[in-house]
Amino acid sequence: MMQLSPVVKQLLIINVIFFLGCIPLVHATDYFALHYFKNESFRSWQFFSYMFMHGGFMHLFFNMFALFSFGTMLERIWGSSKFLFFYISCGLGAALVHMGVSFFIVQDVAQQLSSLQIAPDDFNFLMNANYNLSVDRDYKIVGEVNTLLEKYRFTQDQFNTLTLAVKEYQTPMVGASGAIYGLLVAFAFMFPNAELMMLFIPVPIKAKYYVTALVLLDLIMGYRGTSIFGGNSTGIAHFAHLGGALFGFIMMWVWRKNQFNQNRWN
Repeated sequence: MMQLSPVVKQLLIINVIFFLGCIPLVHATDYFALHYFKNESFRSWQFFSYMFMHGGFMHLFFNMFALFSFGTMLERIWGSSKFLFFYISCGLGAALVHMGVSFFIVQDVAQQLSSLQIAPDDFNFLMNANYNLSVDRDYKIVGEVNTLLEKYRFTQDQFNTLTLAVKEYQTPMVGASGAIYGLLVAFAFMFPNAELMMLFIPVPIKAKYYVTALVLLDLIMGYRGTSIFGGNSTGIAHFAHLGGALFGFIMMWVWRKNQFNQNRWN
């Protein structure tokens, strides 16, 4: 069995500590998950801390299993410093792309609702207000929000459009998946013909096809705003996955062109 490399081991420990340590902390998500940059709970350190937060045990397990499976080999080839730089960079890239897509969605919603001439302070209030979130993840009108909805004469369709922006404002992101996607891309770059097994499909698939299929699936699901498991949304940050994969691809492409950076850094 492959032994853990130093940085992978430390990352595993940190993720587990965060997961267990945050269970009794009621406001852990407010402080460490990545919030939209205009959200009242946003803090700069969340660009880093979100990578060590997870939404549940299975979320943690699959990410850490992938970190062990692909990260250990990459660290042994690159060295610890280069591997850590790559991992953190992909995680930051995932956060930036996710934030950029969220900004685009909020701006698009604001444009669609421009005919209502909502005052900036009122729009900000609607973004941060408390709503009742139903089982199917739809936001329901509550209390103090009604006053503004009546003031600007929102239709039901316009309120449904508003909730698209509300979800971007109010739904924080957690998980190492963006960084993990970067590792997957790096592995496929270095070992394109290595055969991998996809979950629930007991057929060996070459890494270059496996990773390409995962990225395309996230692109499709992110664009449609849906999930292969059904429903309008399951809370999966597809564009964060794509961001990690994109930054991983860019770094691997640059390193391949630069002979010096192909060497170990330590």
